[in-house]
This record gives sequence, C-alpha cells and structure tokens, in this order.
Amino acid sequence: MLHALPLLVLALSAAPVPPPARALNTEGFRLYQAGRYPEALEKFQAAVREAPDYALPRYNAAATLGVLRKQGQVCEYGAHRDVIVEHLTQAVKLDARRLTRARQDADFDGIRDTLGWQRLQGRVPEKEADIPFLLRNVSWYGPGVGVHGTTRGLRFRTQGRVTLWNRDVDAEGKPHRSELSGTYSVKGRQVELRLRGEAPVTGTLTETGALTFPQWGTFTDAPSECDA
Repeated sequence: MLHALPLLVLALSAAPVPPPARALNTEGFRLYQAGRYPEALEKFQAAVREAPDYALPRYNAAATLGVLRKQGQVCEYGAHRDVIVEHLTQAVKLDARRLTRARQDADFDGIRDTLGWQRLQGRVPEKEADIPFLLRNVSWYGPGVGVHGTTRGLRFRTQGRVTLWNRDVDAEGKPHRSELSGTYSVKGRQVELRLRGEAPVTGTLTETGALTFPQWGTFTDAPSECDA
C-alpha cells in the first residue's frame, strides 16, 4: 500500500513542486485508494511529465504498476518488471527515503527477485563477491519464447541446489511445466550446473547481469511477456 496522504502533500523535494504536479499526484493517490488503478496510473504519469524531478509520482506510478501486475494486467498497462524497477529507481535517486518505504511496500513484491531491485539494495553483478547471492535471489528467464511467454528458466537455491524448468504446450494448446533438478557451483563469474542425467554445463554471469550458457543462450531477470 502507498504511504498516507499527508506524506504525499508534505514530503520534501529538491526543488519546489509545481502545484499542478502536486494536485495530479494527490488525485492519483485518491484514485489508488478507491481501487481505480488505471486512472490512478494516468494521474501519476501526468504528474511525472509535469515535474520530472518530483519523486512521489514516480514512486506511486511504480507501486500502481506493481498492483496491476499482480492483477494480471501486465500487457494492458505495460506493467513489466523492468518498467516498474526503472520508475522506482528514478524515485529513489530523487528521494532516498523512497527505498526505505519500498522495502515495506507489498506493491513491489513482484520485483524483489530482479537485478534492478538487488542493485537498489547494493548487490551488483559487477562485484564477483555478490554473484552467489544474486544467483539465489534473482529469477532467471531463458531465451525460449512461446505463445505463453518465456519457456525456460533457472532457479538457484540454497545448499547448491538448482532447478531448470521448461514450459511446453501440448496438442490441445495447454501449457505444461517440467523441471530438472541438480546442483551448481560458483567460481568467480563461472557457474557450473550438474543437472540430473545431463552432462555438466558452464556459464558466465557478466558484469551487466546476463547469465550466459553456450548451450542454452542467455538468461536474464526479464521474462518475455505479451507475445501472444
């Protein structure tokens, strides 16, 4: 849930907020409270256009997109993980207090397993020491794309366990998910997977956050969506 209305009105900013932008942000918050999320999003986006350096509507737009994503309206309103992360990142750059609020805000539950969220927490792929943590705390989506979106992904877990999942579509058009489990080890940027019944494969987590395997292609934190 977003913060209380008085904070929306009274929060400090690096520069005076134009009254139209403040009014749009307040209108958006009231619409959000009423559960009218698409209309709220429009108001927050308008406030950002009116005052690009105003942190609150950027934060509120990110949170509202998070709600729309939870409701399954990703394609209708562009509620993609990377879009939400970008709005939140810009809000935090303008007002560091937004990060403290975001950590407690359930609207952002859908992006906590992204590289962007981890960057906001200070964990970055440029640091080799952070790689094991990032592998475990980010959801990795492969390059395969079907009518139901991304068809392959990796999930790294504690105690060196890993799962490769695949989503296939049967003759009736129904999606089915299969999983292959195994173990993994990390040495520097190199990630070796030993999946049950398969030969070991080795990939690399680059400084830009791409997990690349010669046999499978590149895995990132952004699933393919809205392709159907």
